[in-house]
Amino acid sequence: MAEVTIFIEDSAIKLLMTKGRRVGKWAKLLLEPGLVSDGVILDEDRVADKLKELFKLQGVGAKKVIAGLSGFNSVYRLVSLPELPEAVLPEAVRREARRVIPVPLELVYLSYQSIPAPAGEKRVFLVAFPRNTTDTLIRTLHKAGLEPRIMDLAPLALCRTIDEPRAIVVDVQSASLDIAVMTDRVPQIIRSLSLPSEAQSLSERLPTIVEELNRTIAFYNSSHQEQPLDSSVPVFVSGDLAEAPDTWQSLVGTSGHSISALPSPVQSPEGFDPSQFMVNIGLALKQLQPERKMANLSLVNFNALPEVYQPKGIHLLNILVPVSAVVGIGLLIYAGFFVQSTTAHTSALRSQLPPIENRIAEQQQAIAAAKEGIKQIEPQIEPLEATASIFGGTLAKLGEERTRVNGDLGNIVGMVPADIALIYGGDRVAPEVEPLDEAKIIHSVEQVIINGIARDEAEIFKYARDLRESGRYSMVIISSIEAFEETEKAEEEEEEEEVEEEVEFKGFNFELLLVSETGE
Repeated sequence: MAEVTIFIEDSAIKLLMTKGRRVGKWAKLLLEPGLVSDGVILDEDRVADKLKELFKLQGVGAKKVIAGLSGFNSVYRLVSLPELPEAVLPEAVRREARRVIPVPLELVYLSYQSIPAPAGEKRVFLVAFPRNTTDTLIRTLHKAGLEPRIMDLAPLALCRTIDEPRAIVVDVQSASLDIAVMTDRVPQIIRSLSLPSEAQSLSERLPTIVEELNRTIAFYNSSHQEQPLDSSVPVFVSGDLAEAPDTWQSLVGTSGHSISALPSPVQSPEGFDPSQFMVNIGLALKQLQPERKMANLSLVNFNALPEVYQPKGIHLLNILVPVSAVVGIGLLIYAGFFVQSTTAHTSALRSQLPPIENRIAEQQQAIAAAKEGIKQIEPQIEPLEATASIFGGTLAKLGEERTRVNGDLGNIVGMVPADIALIYGGDRVAPEVEPLDEAKIIHSVEQVIINGIARDEAEIFKYARDLRESGRYSMVIISSIEAFEETEKAEEEEEEEEVEEEVEFKGFNFELLLVSETGE
């Protein structure tokens, strides 16, 4: 059976048709700027027309597809639960999701899968992805006459193509970057980011890619010190990076990681560039059993299509009605013997039919009028839904920003050395030091400015270094350090005589500038 996969990026639609592990047809149709942004389809009608055009040009008649969803603004978590019966697992996962997902669950769809765990424990791979992005994708496919029967997130599809016990994959497209870390056949870290829109060439985008890759590795190593991503872990690239091997060395620097193009697990005909269709290939593999020699493929493989969009199963009535019909035929034959005895009663019932038929005609007219009213209202519903989706996305971003601000403040306060004084919101953070000047923290979404006082200049440098090594900020800059001295008079009593002494206090006023991490 042939599988048709569709992945809509910000700049292009990619179609791939496979039969087993062999590629049959493939095509890429470029999109004008503004139709899709950060994975969200902004003009559903025009993108639907593009889909129809692509299917017509390629002569693809299939209507049921496997769809890829952008990983932007999605959250991935590995959670551990006590061993539970399967019947109560969905509710337990939802409760845990409310605790670990940093946005309201009303704004996202949830998908999860149980993965192998030690005895007495239940491990679950959990994903939360935006409702507005998902809904616009599915509505667009429906407008194009397509039916998504399976859906997956693009980074998870990429991870499905990797056959290594531990690996890092970097996929670069014209406007997006996906980085994933795989260990033990499970994605441990997944990051999807937008690349600067003003950077047109790969060389202009490369510094951002290198910085984000280094940040991802540092973040993983900080929480996996017993088994960090050392030089034995290979780096695989796909997309635009796979076509520019001259950039690979600058990507890994002096870390010692080997780097190569992500191998294709399917048979590629002449002229087919698998590096540009790796997400589609990962989508196609969802329906295939892994080959025996491919022992390290990802364990995570669930259908992310929300339940509300999944086709309904066969209802019991669909089976019982035909059976009942057969039985009914037999009963009718038997009942035929009694027809003559019921003729008179039937005639009496027929006399009651005209008034009933009149009422039915009146109700049908009312129904027709109601349908006409619905037709007039329906065009007004879609713009309202689109507006609601925009507000929903805005609310989700505000929630993320609030979580980031709270995390930054907790991080800043938690790392304050004993000899540094800060004041935030009128409360002294470090009471061990008497503040000699006003100290404050100024926080915006993009940056944090810290003003403080220290007894020792070395403490300031240590504090800045700790903040930088936390991996939470892209830059930590010491804006200024200014030494000061103050003299205080102290009084002591000795044999009923008062003696005044001058006490000299030396300290440093300082200012730090922290550029906050964004896009995670």
